[in-house]
Order: sequence, then structure tokens, then C-alpha cells
Amino acid sequence: MPEPIVSIFAGRATEYLARKIASSYHTTLGKAVVTNFSDGEFQPSFEENIRGRDVFLIQSTFPPAENLLELLMLADAARRASARTITAVMPYFGFARQDRKDKPRVTIAAKLIANLLITSGVQRIITIDLHADQIQGFFDVPVDHVYASNIFLPYIQSLKLPNLTMASPDTGGTRRAATYAKMLETGFVICYKQRAKPNVVEEMALIGDVKGRDVVLIDDIIDTAGSITKAAELIMDNGANSVRAFCTHPIFSGSAYERIENSPFTEVVVTDTIPLKKESSKIKVLSTADLFAEVIRRVENYESISSLFKVSTK
Repeated sequence: MPEPIVSIFAGRATEYLARKIASSYHTTLGKAVVTNFSDGEFQPSFEENIRGRDVFLIQSTFPPAENLLELLMLADAARRASARTITAVMPYFGFARQDRKDKPRVTIAAKLIANLLITSGVQRIITIDLHADQIQGFFDVPVDHVYASNIFLPYIQSLKLPNLTMASPDTGGTRRAATYAKMLETGFVICYKQRAKPNVVEEMALIGDVKGRDVVLIDDIIDTAGSITKAAELIMDNGANSVRAFCTHPIFSGSAYERIENSPFTEVVVTDTIPLKKESSKIKVLSTADLFAEVIRRVENYESISSLFKVSTK
């Protein structure tokens, strides 16, 4: 019996990244097309044989919701075309912030999406920096949850900042900042915030000393950039030498670009899990393509993935 063949396909929202992943994997992107109908419906289809193949579907599920629907339809099509395995590579797992009931009579959308993915035929998930680690438990299939630290840490080291201090823009990111601080053998501070309503920060205070320090803020998502730019201003007002931000998923909605341009940030470093809507002199993009290609290779060869994250800090 012949060995299964890896086939990598892209949803339209993430084709730019999928091409880089396929190139890093030393293959070409599989051919899939989407037919659009006059009423707004669309129909994805594979234009090559995938029977008995290990299919990897690459699609981030940022808005609009059609991006998620397209991934579900691609998985269903692959299942009906007798693919051997179907893996959803989701660089950005959308709706991850809806991981619990934070008020009465609301959905837990992240769990709903997990159910939809499994129902569509997905047998494995590969993603990076979930907003909440517990989302892995929403799935009854394997989840390979990798971390952008594998990309960010070498870049932070290359900056050779003389007085490095890590920072979290809120208390929820304390563990993330502490992990980076431990790996880089430095201290960290926390920005404590209170929200008046979603996407609006009412009050912020700094816990820790940043005077004379080169501060690096770490977060998984920048949405409107309100919190993180306010944190940057607070840090500089408290005597820091410089402030930078490292963020995995650049949602950048609303006035995010304007806030970043007008902020005291030296630079904002992000990954390519979500495409930028426009260029900015302060925003630098690091690619996740090599990391995802290596994860795909290790999944296909039944090799350990945990060893990917033993990043040297010397």
C-alpha cells in the first residue's frame, strides 16, 4: 500500500501565509477554487484528487464569519472526497475570547466552533497562541497548540536591550509575561486595568518599577490597540527608556493603526496569522510559516512537537 501523500490547501483569507508554509514544506499549494453565486452563496471545491491523502487546510477565522464557514465547507468536501486525514491549521482561532459565560444568556462561541469543526470532519487542530489555553479542552480530537515565543524570543535577544524588562498590558497576561521573563532571565511588570465596557479602558495602573528600563509588552491579541497604547504611555510616564510591543495576532480594528502611529512605541512586532490592512512604519511582521511547516512535518512523521519550544536564551 503506498504511503499517504500530504496535500496542503488554503482558504482565501490565509492564502498569503499558506503559500509560504507550502514553500517551507518544499511542496506546492494544492488547487482549490471557490465558486461564488449571485445571491452571495459560495462553494469551495478541490480541483485535484485527494483520496487517501493527508489533507492540511490552512485558514485563520478572523471576521467576516465566511472565513470560518469556508473552512468548515472545505473540511466537509475533503471528508466526502475520502481524504485519509483532515487537519485544520488555524493560525488565528477566531471567537476565542468567547470561551466562557461572562454574563447571563450568552453563547460560548469557542466551544460551538469546536463542535462545528469536528462535525465537518476535522480530525486534528494546529494553532498558535490561543487566547485561552483551556479551549484545547473543547475538542475531542488532538490539538497542537504552539507558541509565538519560538519566533519572538530570538528577535528580542537580537535587540540586545541593555535594561530589559518584560510587561503584561493586563493581569490576564501575567503568566505569559512571567514566562518570557524567566526565559530571558529578567524581571516583569504588570499594567492593571479596569474596563468601562468592551474595548474601552476606564483606568490603568502600573505594578512594578520601569525607571530606566527598556520595556517589552507581551500580548496575544491587539484589537483596537486602546489598552496596549495606554499601557505604553503609562510605562513611559513612569520613566522607562523605551517601550515595544510583541503581539501574535494583529486584529487591528477601529482606530488601531492611528493609535499605534501616535503611541510612544519604538516598534510593534506581530506575526502574519492575520494580514495587515495597511503598512505602518512602527509595525514589523515576523512570519509563522517555517514554524507551521515544521509542525506539519512532525505531525506527519509522528515526531514530538514539544521539543520545538526548547528555545535557547544564551
